[in-house]
Amino acid sequence: MDNDDARQPIFQTLDRTARYPYARSEYVRRLLWNLVQATVFRLPLPRAYAWRRFWLKLFGAKLGTAAAVASTTKVVHPWLLTMGDWSNISAGVVVYNLGPVTLGHHSVVSQDAYLCAGTHDYAQPTLPLLREPITIGDGVWIAAGAFIGPGVRVGDNSVVGARAVVMKDVEPGVVVAGNPAKVIRSRIMKG
Repeated sequence: MDNDDARQPIFQTLDRTARYPYARSEYVRRLLWNLVQATVFRLPLPRAYAWRRFWLKLFGAKLGTAAAVASTTKVVHPWLLTMGDWSNISAGVVVYNLGPVTLGHHSVVSQDAYLCAGTHDYAQPTLPLLREPITIGDGVWIAAGAFIGPGVRVGDNSVVGARAVVMKDVEPGVVVAGNPAKVIRSRIMKG
């Protein structure tokens, strides 16, 4: 039997996918934001959190008191970002917020983490875009290099360990780690 005869029919029909899955106005906003993010947002001013809050808010982000975003953070859609009071997104974080991303009060997303609020429906041949929200509760620590997948909720006072891959909801007050992330213990809170 020839290898060509043994092939399965191709399910995905990428020639039929939506070429422009967003409204035209959103492409214009994205272009303007990309220009700002590549220039004035990235100025290497130490601890210039108010400067970056100004630009994020100008593009529709909802930011609480003293919310801090590092200059090397990449935010795809600032108008879909909400941060609570005293929360922090560190250097090198990617906020791939095709859908809404909400970060509660006093929460930290450490360096090089990836918040992915977008995917495709792989069960349909045209792979339509899904813009599933991510919700990170109050008092949460997302450690360095962690990946938070689409539609995930991380409960209050939880910790996501370094390089963890979180594809399911995390209950409040636990520490998760690994790939896939699993609960390894309750978060012990002293003081």
